[in-house]
Parts: sequence; structure tokens; C-alpha cells
Amino acid sequence: MKQFIVLLLLLVQYNVYSQNALLSEKAPVFPNCESVAIDSLQACFDKHVYDIIYNNFKVPERVTKKSYKGEVVVVFEVDTTGRFRVIYTDALYNELKEEAKRVFSEFPKIKPATYNGRTTFKQYSIPIKIPLVNQSVVSQDLAKEKEISKLEEAAKKEFDDIDKGLKVFKNKAFKSQLNIQFTHSDYARFDRQMNLIGTNSHTASKPFVYEEVSKYYDFEGEQEQLKKETETWGGKKLWNEHLVQLQSEDYWFTVDPILDLQVGKDTDAEFSSTYNNTRGLLVQGGLGSKLNFYASVFESQGRFADYVNRYAESLKAFGPDPAIIPGRGIAKRFKSDSYDYPVAEAYLSYTPSKFINIQFGHGKNFIGDGYRSLLVSDVASPYPFLKLNTKFWKIKYTNTWMWLKDVRPEVEQDKAFLTKYIANHYLSWNVSKRLNIGLFESVLWTNSNGRGFDVNYLNPIIFYRAIEFETGQGAGNALMGASAKYKWNNNVNIYSQFILDEFSLGDVKGGEKSWKNKFGYQLGVKYYNAFKVDNLLLQFEYNRVRPYTYSHNTIVLNYANNNQPMAHLWGANFSEAIIIGRYRYKRWFGDAKLIFGTRGLDFNNGVDNFSYGADIYRDYNDRPFDTGVEVGQGIKTKIFNGNLQAGYLINPATNLKVFTDITVRNFNPDAITTSTFKNNTVWFNFGIRTDLFNWYFDN
Repeated sequence: MKQFIVLLLLLVQYNVYSQNALLSEKAPVFPNCESVAIDSLQACFDKHVYDIIYNNFKVPERVTKKSYKGEVVVVFEVDTTGRFRVIYTDALYNELKEEAKRVFSEFPKIKPATYNGRTTFKQYSIPIKIPLVNQSVVSQDLAKEKEISKLEEAAKKEFDDIDKGLKVFKNKAFKSQLNIQFTHSDYARFDRQMNLIGTNSHTASKPFVYEEVSKYYDFEGEQEQLKKETETWGGKKLWNEHLVQLQSEDYWFTVDPILDLQVGKDTDAEFSSTYNNTRGLLVQGGLGSKLNFYASVFESQGRFADYVNRYAESLKAFGPDPAIIPGRGIAKRFKSDSYDYPVAEAYLSYTPSKFINIQFGHGKNFIGDGYRSLLVSDVASPYPFLKLNTKFWKIKYTNTWMWLKDVRPEVEQDKAFLTKYIANHYLSWNVSKRLNIGLFESVLWTNSNGRGFDVNYLNPIIFYRAIEFETGQGAGNALMGASAKYKWNNNVNIYSQFILDEFSLGDVKGGEKSWKNKFGYQLGVKYYNAFKVDNLLLQFEYNRVRPYTYSHNTIVLNYANNNQPMAHLWGANFSEAIIIGRYRYKRWFGDAKLIFGTRGLDFNNGVDNFSYGADIYRDYNDRPFDTGVEVGQGIKTKIFNGNLQAGYLINPATNLKVFTDITVRNFNPDAITTSTFKNNTVWFNFGIRTDLFNWYFDN
């Protein structure tokens, strides 16, 4: 009898425990499942979920045409109010993902799950098979509730929640404060749209940020038009996408390889071929809506056309390194006749308000609407800079502070490169729907007398010329300039620049062509959709700079960086006419450029060692005369440089291009010296390149 009572008590206790286990946790309940036994609620829930999907899911037409067989994986949640919410979807086609989200958005509100009598959320993962079938698969419970603290619960889900927060990548760069990589060819895509009559755009200060251009040009629409249909991961990465692209509500970033692989032939060179071998990495992205970042690193080896190599070696810094690659940086010797030149560029872009953008980085800047700039150009090596862009009403105001290097043996200090500083500001004003006027001022100084970076020039709205007088005229080199642009119609605009280094009105009136009249000017015209051909741009430009402009009697105060001019590639003492044509059709492109120029070069032959005004690094007091100064004095040199390039855009997201080009150069001086002699070059080139910056081989 006692044994029977003990057995009965054990059975009762086991039954109560089992009931409590069942009662402690209940699946979400559809209305038709309310009468179902507790232990069958999950199966009833699963059946209703699949029934709704089967009856409402519409397989997209593109997927049907491809006869695709696979599945859509959906991670979803039933929250504490009984509403369905999609957390994550995975499928080969975006259309399948969007359709799954649509179906789940139309699920009815039901009774939520409970645990120990309290409402709780439940997470599930289900596969939707394609072609669609009425599935009997039981969904997988992802969130078994346990009696843990909420903090502990949240902590354990943190890593997975990061992935759940990811969204389908839609390039946020197009609306960001990231710079559009400045290349003349690519900027021609949207130049017309930004110069339509009635726009309030400001086109001189470059590079542009995406946000200001996207108001006039549809980047997303362009990429959609250029998109290639491909289903493989490799195909998408090659033709359409970034290598790595991640996006959530609060951040995004991309990672891409950088390539510039070229091989060519210089008919005038003794070596067998030219080449460039650049490998690198580019990372860019955004954190929140106000902060963007960009970083790229390049590792390169190369051997160029013979005239480019000679120019690179003429720029040589003090020390063992043999050359400075124009527009790139100091190069060490690679093998016996090539160069190794690493380069890094990076910046942060911060937008505290809709009126202001601040950038701090290492890179280049450009001011102007032409192929050349007489104010600030991108022909020199990258440098550290701080830039402030302020835009309101009909005004855009650009302040830039730069840290530059003079790397010549004459100015080295304890085996270190000499640092100099530039502050400039440029005010762009849209006077009317057609007319824009710009005012420019720049001052350059060095660390003389322990001056360092002069805080006087941190003031963004002060007149620099006045500060230069306060600190002493020999303490800095100030330049002033102006620009203008007139929109003749929607397809034609005229632009100009004027740079003033020093000007004597009395000498101008005297008509004696004084050396003091150091100035230059630019005149140009652009013709969009030329001759009614869509996407055909024709451009003509004339540049003329008098001798000794950009130079100084203190040789470190020249307007240059890393032995390269900060304005025009040719320095001073030149005139130049440029004809450019650019055409684009879908992913195909073609560019043609003709340059006709006259330069006045120095003899430097041991007999005549005067400065005739082309070399901005020389002291202008080394001039041979004070009057009768004219453009082309010295060794008068006629230059012709023609370039024809054609190619195909492989990937619009990364700007990867395959191209071929031919350069024809004729260099014809009136006198022959060891460094100045006649040269005729035909340079053929073929390659694949991530197009991120301008190469200038027209020296």
C-alpha cells in the first residue's frame, strides 16, 4: 500500500511538471489556432505562415524568365504586440528580397507569444522555395527564451544584431560630402548640367562633393543605365559593384583595389618599352549623415616616355633619390632605369550644417573652369590641407590652408625638407543666372624667425595682403586673382582667369614692358552637345603668363610644392593654346587634346646664366634687364603636344577603365643646350586603370 501511494505521488508530480513546461511557453496564435491544443500551437502557426506566403507571394517576372531554382531565406519576428517584422532576407535576386518583405508586411496582427504568461517576441527563420510550392517544412525557432537578465540577453544578441542591421547596399556616396575624384574626363559628364542657365551652382572650386552635384546630375540613374545583367558574384564585382560594400542605417563603407597597369612604347627612347605598375587599396564611407572619410594608398613602379623621365629627374630632391614623379611624389630607383614611387591620400569631410563643409586631409585642390588653372592647380604632388567651404545665398566661399615642401639642396635644413605654408581664399558669386565672378587671394610664407604657421592667416575673412605688409614685404609672397564665367546659352559658356603677382601701373603706362608687370590670364570656351551630338564636348583655351610670375627674391617663397608649380605646369613666361574634344557613349569614351605653346627657357650654359622668367624657383633679381621683358624671352621654344585616348569603362562603381592612347610631342627650341634640345616623340600606351586623378604628360 505504501509503495502504491509513493508511486501515485511521483506520477502526479511528473504530470504537473509536464503541464507547467507546456504552459510556460506558447507560440504566437493565429485566430484559427485558438482552439488547438497547446502542444500543437507551433505547428498550426507554421502552417498558417506558409499558407499566407503560398497564396500571396508573386515570383518576379525576371526570376521566372531565368527559370531560377533556389530559395529566399527570411528571418522574421513576431513582436510583443503580435505584428510581423522582417529582420533579414537573403536571395540571389533583389526582386525576391523585396517581394518577401512585401508579403510579410501584409501579414495580419495576431496574438503574440507568451512565456510564463507574459507576452514576448519570437524570431523565426524560414526558406521560401522557388518555384513556389506549398511547403510543409516546420520553421526553425531562433529565440528560445531563457530566464536571463535583459542586459545579458541583449549582450548575447549584439554581434548578430550587427548583421541584422545591414541593408541592401544603395550607394550613399551619391548624396554624401565625399569628393568626386577629380579627372577632367569624368567631370565632363556633368559639366553641362551644372552650367545650365538658372542654376545656382559654383563650378570653379574643385573637387566637387557628391551632394552639390547630385542636385543637377542623376548618379544613380547613370549607374542603373550602365548596369550589366549578371547573376554571379564575380560578375557583379567586375562590372557593377565595389569589392566590399556594407551599409546600415547609420554607416556605410566600401573597399576596392586600385590598379594602374600600363605598357607602351616611346619611339624616341633607347629602352625597349614604357610601363607603370600600380597596386593599391581605396576605402571610403560615412559615419552618420555628417562625417565621411576617404583613404587610398598606392605602391607603384614605372618607366615613362623619355621626355617624362628627364622632367622627373630635373625635379630631383636633395638626397639619393633620383626623381620626383610629376603629380605623384619622390621616387627611388627601381632596377637600373625605372622608379619606385609610393603615394598615400586621405581626408575627413565633416558637415556641421547645410552651409559649411570642413575637410582635413592629404591631397590636391583646383580652382578654375578650364583644363589649366592659373590660381591653384593639381599638377603638383599631394600635400596636407585644411579646407573650409561655405555656401549660402548666391555665394560659395572656399578657404584652404596648405603645408608644402621645398626639397631642393639649396634650402635643406639639417637634412630635412623645408616647410612652407599657403593660405588662400576664393569667393564665387553668381551675379545673375548667366554671370559668375570669382575673387582670389593667396599668401605663401616660411618658418623664418620661428614664425611657424602664422595664426593671422587662420582668419577666414581677413585680407591677406594687409597682413603681409604688417609682417614685412619680404616675409611672404602674396598673389591676387579673379575669374569670370558667362553662360552664353545652355550649351556654350565662356570662362576666364587673371592672376596678379606684381603690377606697376606707371610701368604699364610707360610702355617699356617692365619686369614688374607679373601677371597672367586665361580665356576659354566650352561647347556642350557640340553640333547637336549628345555628350560631345568641345573646348578651346588660351593661357598666357608673363615672366617672373609666381617667383620671388627669396627663393623659398616661390609658388610651388615638391619642386612642382602650384599653378600652371610650365611655370611662367609662356603662351599656350589648347583644343580639347571629349565624347562618351554608354561605357565607351574618347578624348582628344592638342596643345600649341611657346616657352622662354633659361640658357644656364656657363656664359648666360640669367633668369628669363620661366623657372619660378629662381630669384627674379637674376634677370638680365628691367625693361623690354616679354613672353618667350630666353630660349624661345615651340611646343606641340597631341594626345588621343579611347577606352571602355569596366566598372562604374570603381571607375576602372581599359584604354589605349597615343601622344605626339614636338619640342623645338631656338638654341641647343645640355638640358634644352630638339625632341620628337611618339608614345603609344595601353593599360587598365582605376581613374582617380589627372596625369599631366604635356610638359
